[in-house]
Amino acid sequence: MIERIWSGQSALWRLLLPLSWLYGLVSGAIRLSYRLGLRKAWRAPVPVVVVGNLTAGGNGKTPVVVWLVEQLTLRGIRVGVVSRGYGGKAEHYPLLLNDATTTAQAGDEPVLIYQRTGAPVAVAPVRSTAVEALLAEHNVQVVITDDGLQHYALARDKEIVVVDGVRRFGNGWWLPAGPMRERAGRLKTVDAVITNGGVARTGEIAMRLRPGFAVNLLSGEKRAVAELHHVVAMAGIGHPPRFFATLDECGLTPEKTVALADHQALSEAQVVGYYQPGQTLLMTEKDAVKCRHFARENWWYLPVEADIHGPQAENLLTEIIALTR
Repeated sequence: MIERIWSGQSALWRLLLPLSWLYGLVSGAIRLSYRLGLRKAWRAPVPVVVVGNLTAGGNGKTPVVVWLVEQLTLRGIRVGVVSRGYGGKAEHYPLLLNDATTTAQAGDEPVLIYQRTGAPVAVAPVRSTAVEALLAEHNVQVVITDDGLQHYALARDKEIVVVDGVRRFGNGWWLPAGPMRERAGRLKTVDAVITNGGVARTGEIAMRLRPGFAVNLLSGEKRAVAELHHVVAMAGIGHPPRFFATLDECGLTPEKTVALADHQALSEAQVVGYYQPGQTLLMTEKDAVKCRHFARENWWYLPVEADIHGPQAENLLTEIIALTR
């Protein structure tokens, strides 16, 4: 229903407009207070690059963070990552991730980034404290924040917005009548726009999510997705249909699909209940980091990588590297 409202297919969004105006008024006032100096943003001693979005829901932001970490590391830059840690609840903050950190403590996205890249990751509701904790333990040259475009209490040197190239901005209204955290005009003030899927518009950097081999959660065995049989597909991401469409592109038609809420906590009994004996469970990597400690032998996940290239992408990386000099 919410997708229908946000896309404008349902007229119910009109009933929510008063709440949207209030949301826009409050969020605009907060941003203006920082621009006028009424509130002071904390500036880190190293460059900070924010990767965020203008809309609620999954746009492919985390794969972009992973891509940035990997590309900058390949170019000899020491990178750290900070996050709000949405979906996690640690005993104390800031929390520096290690191999024993669970998604219940740090949230699924920070754990995924840590496991995929090996970069130091810190989480805290107040991102400045996460940056301070990161710098106290690691000699990083640049900090990337996973989300936080609207967290103006942290000064930033680069702003990157990830846009869903298919859904774009729906009906264009603020939450809850529409999907917007900030209106589309905000794109004029950011340093780069990366468009996931669809058609990138003038000035935007095109991106595709490229699936790899399916990976078994227990054994680490890798197989082509099309080689899996009797598949139940599970996705707990911001926009589950994107994962199911990816499977279709890989030549796989699941016998059943299970769409979960983004960041939803998972239990063994719950996940086992999604499939029948003889079926294979295939999930996103974001779900896999929540299921590893109780995984079954017929559970697989499909990692995806951000395919971003071209002169604009290289220019963005060059600009970020220049900040570290």
